[in-house]
Amino acid sequence: MLRVGIIGASGFTGAELLRLVAQHPQFELAVATADSQAGVAAATLYPGLAGAYPGLVFEVFDPDQVDGLDVVFLGLPHEASLALAPQLVGRVGCVVDLSAAYRLKDAAQYPAYYGFEHDQAALLAEAVYGLPELHRDELKGARLIATPGCYVTAATLALRPLVESGVVETHGVIVDAASGVTGAGRKTDHAYTFTTVDENFTAYGLLSHRHTPEMEQEIGAQLLFTPHLAPMNRGILATCYARPASGELTTAGLLDLLRQRWRDEPFMVVTDGSPSTKATLGSNAVHVTARYDERTATVVAIAALDNLAKGASGGAVQSANIALGLDETAGLTQIGVAP
Repeated sequence: MLRVGIIGASGFTGAELLRLVAQHPQFELAVATADSQAGVAAATLYPGLAGAYPGLVFEVFDPDQVDGLDVVFLGLPHEASLALAPQLVGRVGCVVDLSAAYRLKDAAQYPAYYGFEHDQAALLAEAVYGLPELHRDELKGARLIATPGCYVTAATLALRPLVESGVVETHGVIVDAASGVTGAGRKTDHAYTFTTVDENFTAYGLLSHRHTPEMEQEIGAQLLFTPHLAPMNRGILATCYARPASGELTTAGLLDLLRQRWRDEPFMVVTDGSPSTKATLGSNAVHVTARYDERTATVVAIAALDNLAKGASGGAVQSANIALGLDETAGLTQIGVAP
């Protein structure tokens, strides 16, 4: 068994990691820390974890606790991960960061989009972007993995095949996406209370959302991204629009292109229908489709996923599996919890 640590285990992504570790055939939880919830039982915060972790109590982080662990997941704020990761890389087998601290390859973008200077050029260069569908070979043996943003995973897996094949223009792309409330993390902010979110649907982060440069980096196109908060617990639906670059496009041709690009991917589902968030609930699957509208000469690509699973903790486990030489699908499922 491989020994696992989760630092920042009391947040939504931490709880999802605990769930996935419990069902992983080769992972054994060794450490689960949460400074803000130290002394609190995991089952008190998340009763669904009681069966797997009846005695687990969150601890205050101590670096000595993680010495020699095979993998450590960081479910921390961006700057906290930036400060901690250098202390762990080389001390444990693999560090998987769920923040944005190592996602952007251009350090100059951090002050504008995240409000801090990135001062770790060597680690930033070493970090492998944790999207196996694009970076699988680089993930093998990786010491530091930067787990993608949830919106970015959806948009990239919908659009990247169209961009890399040259069928759409690489400018003027629009990504219009909605996320469940858990995408914002475990907060007490009024914007995420029940009375605010219930029966409400709102756009936010207009024109300058911090996932924009990450999307452009991975998709390979200039784009406008507008995120929305949807009144649901978990899930992301990204509807993306692009102009054709050349040639005669058809819906059938676009679907064939997606099927060819993703045919060997264990968690990619290309569907003729319209993807839905509930179809992916609790799974590591991504459902994608595409259409060509002749009337407006527009390509539409759509992706749905679970923002806490493939969009965060599931994607992190998938990348860790590859880095550690395990079956990529270990502990993960393609099947959503629906109905």
